[in-house]
Amino acid sequence: MSPRALYEEVAERLRQQIYSRQLEPGSWIDELKLCADFGISRTPLREALKVLATEGLVTMKVRRGAYVTEMSAADVAQVYHLLALLESDAAATVAAKAATAQHDRLRALHARLETETGDRDVFFATNEAFHMALLEAAGNRWATQVVTDLRKVMKLNRHHSLFKQGRIAESLAEHSAIVDAICARDADAARRLMQAHFQNGLAAAA
Repeated sequence: MSPRALYEEVAERLRQQIYSRQLEPGSWIDELKLCADFGISRTPLREALKVLATEGLVTMKVRRGAYVTEMSAADVAQVYHLLALLESDAAATVAAKAATAQHDRLRALHARLETETGDRDVFFATNEAFHMALLEAAGNRWATQVVTDLRKVMKLNRHHSLFKQGRIAESLAEHSAIVDAICARDADAARRLMQAHFQNGLAAAA
């Protein structure tokens, strides 16, 4: 594998600063300060900002520079709507067509998720791994690409649904039902349960 270009490394560092709220949603990105902090010129930084703008994490404003994207309630609802459509379709596809080994992988990821409720960061990472494994098993690379970008944007949401008291337990129960439907090869139930999972997540994020 060839080494990543400098701008890609800078983009990843900025992503992590955005996700960790070192760079807050809505805040102006001070390019000169970041260049000094990273020890780089403005060229790789600007290339990195273009990447993040394409992903939706950064908003470029004419003559005002770059800002960390801020999610409105409408933005959150629209992203949840698209995720529900794409991931419910993936769940139905995996239930109907995937190999038993792929079903087993989802069950194993869910079992791991149930043991990680005490560490929020690890839980979030495994939760995302579960959802992306589902997309991978469905085999639609275009849907996977769109969902990957949407999930990056969702990390900007100040009111993440899993922060709500009791939501993690509810989410686990919903995952368990989804996995059971998939392993039973019940495509209709898998689709319906995944749609409900996102509807409940949106309600908790409000």
